Amino acid sequence: MSCSKLLRLSFLPIMLLFSQLVFAQNRVVSGRVTDSTGNGISGVTVTARGTTLATQTSTDGTFRMSVPSSVDALTFSSVGFASQTISISGNNSVNVSLRGSATALNEVVVIGYGTVRKKDLTGSVTSISAKDFQKGNITTPEQLIAGKVAGVSIISNGGQPGSGSTIRIRGGSSLLASNDPLIVIDGVPLDNGTISGGNNPLSFINPNDIESFTVLKDASASAIYGTRAANGVIIITTKRGRGGKLRVNFSSTNSISKIVKEVPVLTGDEVRAIVNAQGTATQKAQVGSTNTNWQDQIYQTAFASDNNISITGGISNLPYRISVGYLNQTGVLKTDNLHKNSAAIVLNPVLFDNHLKIDINLKGSIEKYRFANQGAIGDAVYFDPTQPVYSSSKRYNGYFEWLNADGTPNTLAARNPLEMLTD
Repeated sequence: MSCSKLLRLSFLPIMLLFSQLVFAQNRVVSGRVTDSTGNGISGVTVTARGTTLATQTSTDGTFRMSVPSSVDALTFSSVGFASQTISISGNNSVNVSLRGSATALNEVVVIGYGTVRKKDLTGSVTSISAKDFQKGNITTPEQLIAGKVAGVSIISNGGQPGSGSTIRIRGGSSLLASNDPLIVIDGVPLDNGTISGGNNPLSFINPNDIESFTVLKDASASAIYGTRAANGVIIITTKRGRGGKLRVNFSSTNSISKIVKEVPVLTGDEVRAIVNAQGTATQKAQVGSTNTNWQDQIYQTAFASDNNISITGGISNLPYRISVGYLNQTGVLKTDNLHKNSAAIVLNPVLFDNHLKIDINLKGSIEKYRFANQGAIGDAVYFDPTQPVYSSSKRYNGYFEWLNADGTPNTLAARNPLEMLTD
């Protein structure tokens, strides 16, 4: 027998012995990965700690892998679940239940069709939560985000109670068509038109019931809501019921408003001095003898009181929230007034072991307006300050008015500003 053949025959047992030694240093570990409900999770990455060996679970959550005997733990990780490391010392079978990972609210943005991480957004989206809202006397929801969102202009329509605001997202784009953004409340789009009897469609929503605003600014919103979103979209999410112990919250906001500067005008004495020095006999005969500040007559110190109470809790699998609000606001212009009563009932039952979720959201509002005649503001500036507020006649509810010689109203003269408010 040749020497080379002898070496080959002697080397074969050595190789067989070495392969048996390597096989003996590995072991097979198997098991199943489930969620909190006991259902198997597919696609979970199973990694042998300290190595690059890894596998994934099958559709029913089971796995099987060969690992060195030196490996003492496996790491289980999957998107949407908290990673876990499980010891396998002395065990070749391991079952794992993964817990869902909670995502912080400031890391996600609610959009028209769900939620998405901020870094994955391709459109311009801004979210404002309750902690960032404007504070103070808020009567309509859009005032909560005034000055809080870049590119969103919220301009008050006037000083009347509940007058609402004009909302523009990145300015206007049309000369004839509407430039108002689409308003979506809890997934329900609002009509962009006006509502008879109300200054603003949003005025019927209690600002204290709002959880967050999401503003979609660019054209990508049209992919969700169509051409109605051409001027942007404001998505409003209201507060929901929360399980757990009973919680009662009460808030009361009271404010006082007044005119800090009036239009400078001549007093009655100054008008008489000018007419007596330069007027005709007819003009002198028309001058009165009083000093009436008509702006003082039509303006008042306004008071507003906004009171809200909410009850939140849960009974078994039925989270609920009940809220009641009352707003009473007077305007700085006399007879301007707003009474608003609102109520909301929100039920969020969870049935069939979290397989069925139902949202019941009922909101109601009753508003009573008294719109003051704003024409009185201009008349108070140029009405004759030498004339009294009231006359000796019972006509026109006793208020002074300019009359013709036959006693009929002089349509070329201004009307008594205070009478215009009390008509």
